[in-house]
Amino acid sequence: MAETPSAFFSAVVVTILAVLGGCSAPSEAARAFFVFGDSLVDNGNNNYLATTARADAPPYGIDSPSHRPSGRFSNGRNIPDIISEQLGAETTLPYLSPELRGEKLLVGANFASAGIGILNDTGIQFVNIIRINRQLQYFEEYQKKLSALIGASQAEMRVNQALVLITLGGNDFVNNYYLIPYSFRSRQFALPDYVRYLISEYYKILQRLYELGARRVIVTGTGPLGCVPAELALRSRNGQCDSELQRAAGLFNPQLVQILTALNRKIGSDVFVSANAFGMHMNYVANPQAFGFATSKIACCGQGPYNGIGLCTAASNLCPDRDTYAFWDAFHPTERACRIVVNHMMTGSSEYMNPMNLSTILSMDAAV
Repeated sequence: MAETPSAFFSAVVVTILAVLGGCSAPSEAARAFFVFGDSLVDNGNNNYLATTARADAPPYGIDSPSHRPSGRFSNGRNIPDIISEQLGAETTLPYLSPELRGEKLLVGANFASAGIGILNDTGIQFVNIIRINRQLQYFEEYQKKLSALIGASQAEMRVNQALVLITLGGNDFVNNYYLIPYSFRSRQFALPDYVRYLISEYYKILQRLYELGARRVIVTGTGPLGCVPAELALRSRNGQCDSELQRAAGLFNPQLVQILTALNRKIGSDVFVSANAFGMHMNYVANPQAFGFATSKIACCGQGPYNGIGLCTAASNLCPDRDTYAFWDAFHPTERACRIVVNHMMTGSSEYMNPMNLSTILSMDAAV
């Protein structure tokens, strides 16, 4: 999502290598990795679409291995990339990439698309983006391609054993309910009712993901939406996080945890794992110096107050040292901030990962 706080967290599907020190080349033993969601986890699908929600021009990607933009809303790697890296796995390709064929299918796929949300009317200003129901349809299509490659039974097993990451929800607030004063959804729903509606729709999405074979799903809540540079520029007079957007996150996240618990109880297994994105991000937002950041208010790339107005472009202000900034652009964290988040996912306590962290998942599954 180009101007999206889904840039800040909401929900994605990840699949990881079966062996922690695994090979970089896909193998029969390597676990697949699937990613669903918005700009926080999009690694280039929107490059293939006619939309303004794109990160395909400099200075995006300035600190990536190629130093070129790839479609990731980051100065370098994003959260799915770092998860793959931590596990020694090959990075998943965008589903729309023409390179995703043959043995590359064994690695998994990234279906995420910047600008989308739980609701179909979220991100309508971006026009041509891959809404979540379409991402799930692409997941079905992917499985047919995989079946043609390795056979139906092997394909089903590979999907069942994969790790999935899904990030949704932030855009449903920033690019829908609060997009403009008196938006359609804000006139239709009071905030608590809107959150309940979002959660009921998200339940259906997660249930469908399970029906399509996902059995290890990390679901991220939304981050501190009121603290991103875009919202500080629009809503804050003194640099404090916007209380209304923080309230929205505070209503959404606990109810998301509740439905994940309910789904696991219904299934009879811990399929869905809750990732407390709000807590993971809020740690460095509230105390940036403790994490080695000079600022958690000003974006590295942008213009206007807090560099939070408009898009990050070649004409924008650009900080010389991205590692000292928590935010890359108006909505998205820097690679270094993403690494802090992934570290919480890998080894965090139940405060951050419930009912278990990613290292525990990998150890349990390796023992089976």
